Amino acid sequence: MLSPFRFPARWRALPLPLILISGLHAQQPAPEVLSDSRNSAAAPAASAAGWAAIRAAYQTPDWFRDGKFGIFMHWGIYSVPAHQSEWYVRYMYGGNAGVMRWHTEHYGSPTTFGYKDFIPMFTAAKWNPAAWAELFRRAGAKYVIPTAEHHDGFSLWDSAYNRFNAKNMGPRRDLIGDLGAAVRQAGLKFGVSNHSANHFTFIPPLAGSDEYDPNWADFYSVADRSPAARSRFNDLWVKKNLELIDKYRPDMLWFDGIGAGISDGMKLAVARHYFARAQAWGKQVALSGKYEDFPAGAVRDYERQGRIEPRGIKPFAWQVDDPMGNKFAYVTEIQYKSAALLIHRLIDCVSMNGNYLMNISPMADGTIPAAQQERLLGMGRWLDVNGEAIYGSRPWARYGEGPYYDSPPAKFVRPGPDDPPNESYTSKEVRFTTKNGALYAVVMDWPGDQAIITSLGTASPDLPAGKIERVNLLGHPGDLEFTQDAEGLKISLPPARPCDIAYTFKISGLKVE
Repeated sequence: MLSPFRFPARWRALPLPLILISGLHAQQPAPEVLSDSRNSAAAPAASAAGWAAIRAAYQTPDWFRDGKFGIFMHWGIYSVPAHQSEWYVRYMYGGNAGVMRWHTEHYGSPTTFGYKDFIPMFTAAKWNPAAWAELFRRAGAKYVIPTAEHHDGFSLWDSAYNRFNAKNMGPRRDLIGDLGAAVRQAGLKFGVSNHSANHFTFIPPLAGSDEYDPNWADFYSVADRSPAARSRFNDLWVKKNLELIDKYRPDMLWFDGIGAGISDGMKLAVARHYFARAQAWGKQVALSGKYEDFPAGAVRDYERQGRIEPRGIKPFAWQVDDPMGNKFAYVTEIQYKSAALLIHRLIDCVSMNGNYLMNISPMADGTIPAAQQERLLGMGRWLDVNGEAIYGSRPWARYGEGPYYDSPPAKFVRPGPDDPPNESYTSKEVRFTTKNGALYAVVMDWPGDQAIITSLGTASPDLPAGKIERVNLLGHPGDLEFTQDAEGLKISLPPARPCDIAYTFKISGLKVE
């Protein structure tokens, strides 16, 4: 068991509020490096030293390395119109002419019916957080990360710093607090995602709209985009992150690409506070973000499976946030991936040393559509049989074999919800993991009477030392008969399948770790 984050001694010697941004704990002074000091000559050196200290102390949490499968979600005001995507607020004010027309046809002009007018319709009236948590547990997920705030600037928690929040209006509940309690009661880890760094310039201006209403101008961040307003926004970004940390003790703090508008000093302020709190709590935590937002202390995230580039085993911890459908938020026209494809993607990620963070799309009333529940439970049934090859596993020397492994797409394309197409994962497609001295070979489809694993042929350069002593099929009692020659390891299969989708062979005797 790895120890929790160990804060550098010079930081531990300070009263904790000294590492916070000024304003949140006004009774204590804050060091200059934690202000928005992009123009300070000393800032780069100070930031580099701060990140170096975090890098020296940080270890990827065991729960993340072993958990492999998490639930992500997009749920908010944009779930009310349920049209186009979670970027609805951007599109309705002119960012997308088609959405603007659709909004006018269904609700009236954006100058008379603004995005704020959806807030009373975001009721979560049928929401049962305990039922959600139980569903996630039965799906086999080990951690859950809801969207605490998206680009629209509406907080789903009881915030002292953003009055536009779910406790004050709309559902009039602390959605993050209630879900976090239920998820942890179910034995799962709980994180939060914060997309709000993009909010300041996200919504396009529309003359005559409620963006300029004095009562709502702070919500939209359109009427005043002066440097002073930007500075206030950045300060608010830090305060909201620190509030999420202190109120909910997240196991992971996830970000959707922070961008250049937030200074490195401010990101460092959040990271320092988070890891200091984690040490006080005595638990392992991690940041997660896209690109290179955090130089240290973070799990790398890729958006959508097709954007894992380059494909292959990575020497660092990573995850992909991948939607169950063709959209992240619920829309009435959503198309879903099959349960088989979702399971194949989970296997693919784990074989490459990654985690699969699958996004679901709840409705505005707090219900999870039946089609999504069916897929979640299908994944759970598969993991009940094959989870031994997933949870707590580590990659082998190569992550797979087969036609798709040999010739993956050159670059990301998005033809529809099934990308890559489901037929890419045939019975010739194999993915590998290891655990406790065993090699696991997951064949993506039922191969019939015999499975052939070419990487374990006697002529294969990948064949490990040792001798294959036993081959088992997870979910099937007893050992399987096998032979081994230059063509590969040839396994005789029983007539009955132990599950419906992908099939796992446990191979014992080889020196794989």
